[in-house]
Amino acid sequence: MKIGIYGQFYHANAGKYIAQLLELLDQENVEVIIEENFLDLINKNETINKEYNHFRTFEELDNSYDLFFCIGGDGTILKSINYIRDLDIPILGINTGRLGFLATIQKEEIKATIHNILQKNYSISERTVLKISTDPENPDGVFKHVALNEIAVSRRNTTSMITVDTWLDDQYLTSYWADGVIISTPTGSTGYSLSCGGPVITPNVNSLIITPIAPHNLNARPLVITDSTKIRLKVSGRENSYLVSMDSRIATLENDTEITIEKAPFAIKIVELHGDSFLKTLRKKLLWGEDKRN
Repeated sequence: MKIGIYGQFYHANAGKYIAQLLELLDQENVEVIIEENFLDLINKNETINKEYNHFRTFEELDNSYDLFFCIGGDGTILKSINYIRDLDIPILGINTGRLGFLATIQKEEIKATIHNILQKNYSISERTVLKISTDPENPDGVFKHVALNEIAVSRRNTTSMITVDTWLDDQYLTSYWADGVIISTPTGSTGYSLSCGGPVITPNVNSLIITPIAPHNLNARPLVITDSTKIRLKVSGRENSYLVSMDSRIATLENDTEITIEKAPFAIKIVELHGDSFLKTLRKKLLWGEDKRN
């Protein structure tokens, strides 16, 4: 078995769990390849003695990997998907941060769960991702990425709202006068969209959410649409430019630039242990507190 490992940060209290994970994988004779920057952090903190191979970019990964472990929080997974893209490698999130809608395995559970994972005692949850194109084309590398949670357009450093003209499959919908607009996947429905009044949607629903950010018109409400819809946006306002964010990545576009948002032609696979589910995580972290039945 071959596993890739990626992390963004090295939390002080996570070192022993990283060492534990690598030791368990070594005992199971797993081939481990670690992302270069994360491997440097591990080595600087003297977590391990063994030498590991590393990868640097998406181009160095291929479909020979059986699993891809993300160590951190949900933000780590959001960045990792652009390593994985269409390689069809299942992602397992190990939560050493605070939020874990995607990174559902707690660091304290590594020893108890790793054998089951290696025996493939898990299910796969396929998640929609979004792609974006601009007219005219923009060279910023952000637009080569995909987004697992959402793509949002928003005003820059100004108190003035922007107008976002919106078309669905080339049919005019409306013009949002607001701080911006969020286009969210079901996965992202528990994130930025939710904080702006959007609904929670389970990941298996083939839909997207359009959520205005602080709209001036009180009749502007979140809209749920099929995920096969092509969304076209054109921004105008007092400023000459606006912001586009794709999960945690941000770029600036001029007002005469139109953007088109569509579902990417591939999905991201998230590993769920048997007994875990989106609804169970939702109960714990969002709606009703800790699940008292488990």
